Amino acid sequence: MINTNALSPDLIRIAEARHHDPFQVLGRHLHGEQEKVTLFLPGATKAVIVETGDELKRIEESDFFVWQGASDVMPERYQITATYPGGAQHTTYDPYCFPPQLGDLDLYLFGEGNHHHVYRFMGAHPDTVEGIEGVLFAVWAPNAERVSVIGDFNQWDGRRHPMRTRGGGGVWELFIPGFASGDIYKYEIRNRGHGTILQKSDPYAQQSEMRPKTASQVPVSTAYAWGDDPWLKQRSEADWLKAPLSVYEVHLSSWRRNEEREGGFLSYRELAEQLVDYVKQQGFTHIELLPVMEHPLDISWGYQTTGYFAPSRRFGLADEFRYFVDHCHQQGIGVILDWAPGHFPRDAFALAEFDGVPLYEHEDPRLGVHPDWGTLIFNYGRNEVRNFLIGSAVYWLDEFHIDGLRVDAVASMLYLDYSREPHDWIPNIHGGNENLEAIAFLQQLNKITHGEYPGTLIIAEESTTWPGVTRPVEVGGLGFSMKWNMGWMHDTLEYISNEPIHRQHHHGILTFGMLYNYTENFVLPFSHDEVVHGKGSMVRKMPGDEWQRFANLRLLYAYMWAYPGKKLLFMGSEFAQGTEWNCEKELDWYVLEYANHKGMLQLIADLNRLYKELPALHELDFYNEGFEWIDCNDAQQSVISFLRKSGDQQLVVVANFTPVPRYDYRIGVPEASAYREVLNSDSARYDGSNAGNVDLVPVDNEACMGRPCSVALTLPPLSLLILMPEKG
Repeated sequence: MINTNALSPDLIRIAEARHHDPFQVLGRHLHGEQEKVTLFLPGATKAVIVETGDELKRIEESDFFVWQGASDVMPERYQITATYPGGAQHTTYDPYCFPPQLGDLDLYLFGEGNHHHVYRFMGAHPDTVEGIEGVLFAVWAPNAERVSVIGDFNQWDGRRHPMRTRGGGGVWELFIPGFASGDIYKYEIRNRGHGTILQKSDPYAQQSEMRPKTASQVPVSTAYAWGDDPWLKQRSEADWLKAPLSVYEVHLSSWRRNEEREGGFLSYRELAEQLVDYVKQQGFTHIELLPVMEHPLDISWGYQTTGYFAPSRRFGLADEFRYFVDHCHQQGIGVILDWAPGHFPRDAFALAEFDGVPLYEHEDPRLGVHPDWGTLIFNYGRNEVRNFLIGSAVYWLDEFHIDGLRVDAVASMLYLDYSREPHDWIPNIHGGNENLEAIAFLQQLNKITHGEYPGTLIIAEESTTWPGVTRPVEVGGLGFSMKWNMGWMHDTLEYISNEPIHRQHHHGILTFGMLYNYTENFVLPFSHDEVVHGKGSMVRKMPGDEWQRFANLRLLYAYMWAYPGKKLLFMGSEFAQGTEWNCEKELDWYVLEYANHKGMLQLIADLNRLYKELPALHELDFYNEGFEWIDCNDAQQSVISFLRKSGDQQLVVVANFTPVPRYDYRIGVPEASAYREVLNSDSARYDGSNAGNVDLVPVDNEACMGRPCSVALTLPPLSLLILMPEKG
């Protein structure tokens, strides 16, 4: 029990863990010519100042210890040895004898929402103050009456290490001497309004415990020596608009597994060797990782993020992730991360009602709750929240040399009425359904990342017809580098899922995409979303018997690689995994014992090789000069033909979407020279029927389709051909 009669109101608030500024009370204070040191040491029986040997006097019936003496006796920074029942002793510097550590400019920029490297001072950082090693903690909690650092070091007792508040912006800080890398901690927060006490992990933590544990950890100071300078230089100088981009989308937990290990996860280092070798062999230019940001729930795949600055401990520590990225770069492979700033989960230990009331989220559920996922929506209009998210994006690009971010669920951010009933949303100030604050956030994100990290890519998963997603902010666009072409993906899958005999009636679905293809910089995605939740694997979407399924899928992939736009394919789809993706088991690698699966894998490797080797297949992906229909109207036979162009290179592409081989199929061509096949998706190399045009195809001076010359081709069943004019 506390003898309140012997204590001042300030000391009572310290004892009850309610004081907003413990530095006013604790530590060293000058009273005239006398120095007074006040300590609060719950459970201690004795306290001694190490430097002077003086014992502090306990205030009767309390855990406060006081020393008073001449001001020239005490050093500026002093150590205390506290003795506890049983004789245990603990010696440390008094945290309350240190001056404020955070810079005023940092705090100002954070409050303004313009501190791009906010992660360098917010969170927990090993630091040395006047030669004394420890950790500096900083957290934003403007609705708190008191915030403390808690952990094993103080028996998770929020009374022992309360933080100081800095200014009026709601930032709290504390330098704790003796704290070290790897130590676990949380923040204990007492709400100012209703007094609720919460234990929260650090929003800015750069390292966390392995799930299911939820404490934050002081990160290990990195000493990683990067070896990717040539890659970064090339990236900053290259014209990514005209470069090949073929992305292998990966969920690290289920690409391959080691079931003898707890959790079954491969490490970042193991993945660096195994995954990068595989991706390089298959010819992809980039790996895209489903979120590696820390998250508690495996089956969320990482999209319900709780640690926006922490690589997941499932696979190792931060420097091991740096090794993964570095190894990718040294092998010529770029790395893109999925990033989810559109929503966050309700986990009590994380961001939800962080200081006892909505803080990172909107207070009104019509703005702050996502109806589909039951998650919370960031308050993009709040400077500190916007700064948190932009700081996260910059963190991955800066600290880990990431080549780009794919921003998840952008449509849900742009529309106030996204997936809501008419009565369940609030219009903007103009009466519209546009989320003006989210728009401003996305524009700021893209301006900063593109400006500070030239050559990096910010890619939008945006599923609507919102205009100007990939157009510059200066002309009213959102400023993204690229956008997933969800319309092309849905239309193409709908078309090819029809039995071939019915495709003639749906021909317009196949050709419609070209009407809007150059309104944005598009990526063509067959992502993880298309092979989960009962949608079946890619090969199981195809109609017909097993031969036709595989032929259809080979045709689909060849069409995708021949069509204008960058490419993305989810893991397992490249070898036609038969089962739907299961995030809790590794891919069905055993199917590569069979010729049809092995052939599919070979096709992807060849498509990637041609895509990179032939400028016409990638240089003008985003320019209408790079594409021209030869014939898009042969619905009856379900055949399309077009040109891909770049400079003086023109490739002829012909696709037959029926299982009927077509002989002497004549199309007009632009050049009066023989043509040779550079790709035939029906080749025996891919376990096809091997129909096609083995020898050079002679050109005839017979006008066709508005062109002065033409060729007569053999079109294999369910196949795509790419032909190149034979020069000389």
